[in-house]
Amino acid sequence: MVDLLNQTGAQARAADALLRGVGGRAVLLRMPAPASAGDIAEQLGLETPQFQDIELAPAAFRKARATGTDAGTDSGKAGWELLVSATAVEALVGSLGYSAASTLFSTAFGVLIDGVLLTIVSATESGALGQPYVYRLWLREPVADEV
Repeated sequence: MVDLLNQTGAQARAADALLRGVGGRAVLLRMPAPASAGDIAEQLGLETPQFQDIELAPAAFRKARATGTDAGTDSGKAGWELLVSATAVEALVGSLGYSAASTLFSTAFGVLIDGVLLTIVSATESGALGQPYVYRLWLREPVADEV
């Protein structure tokens, strides 16, 4: 029975349905654009860095109050929590050639939601039977916007 659940991805499909049911939306993950191999100006740092926005859906977004036990957050500071479908994240990890979702999120410049760029503070996964079904991102506004 456990092997059947792992093979069919039932927990990931259930998480996707729940995320859509609670107002699932699309968000944009801002990633650095791939470098050009033969561009001298880029190698010398003379060009402006380019970024690409990649859609992640379904996702659920809410304002959350951090507690001292939340990894990577300041105790008592307000932030935002983003739950993202593991199906979407795993597809993105594979298509961009990253080794793991943690590498993808640590490389990302931030998450663009309703025109506001939020910084990724931490990323964790929730899983069942050895397979992730949702990723939880703690987000905060960039420092320049807080001043």
